[in-house]
Amino acid sequence: MSHSVPMTKESFDFLQEELKRFIREERPKVIQDIAEARAHGDLSENAEYDAAKHRQGFIEGRIQELKDKLARAYVVDLTNLKPDKVVFGATVTLYDTATEEELTFKIVGEDEADIKLGKMSCTSPVGKALIGHRLDDTVRAKVPSGVKEFEITDIRYM
Repeated sequence: MSHSVPMTKESFDFLQEELKRFIREERPKVIQDIAEARAHGDLSENAEYDAAKHRQGFIEGRIQELKDKLARAYVVDLTNLKPDKVVFGATVTLYDTATEEELTFKIVGEDEADIKLGKMSCTSPVGKALIGHRLDDTVRAKVPSGVKEFEITDIRYM
């Protein structure tokens, strides 16, 4: 993949810390675990060795994935923007016209998205529909259950 990956500064910092942890702590530990398992003898029936090799494969894969994401990262800086329209990284309060509920979400990248934590992916149907709209706009988003209509009641950059 060669496209850039938008992400918040917090997410970028988190991924950098995770990469450091995998390289400095997890990788050396699994290498030690493999060495200890080898010392037990016959590798063909050594469950500890198999588990350690499996863990090593996971760690190496995650390291490569993190390096790739960080290399393609585009950190969105919201410090000089006026909160007059919805952009990546904005926190948006919506009024759901059907349920009459108020919902607040931060528009984030796919890797950061977690609806339970109030983080909506910029590539989700609602996230895509919100981008570029302004305060008091009515936005219609096609979701799996049909079309949802929202009014934007607040936009903040934090």
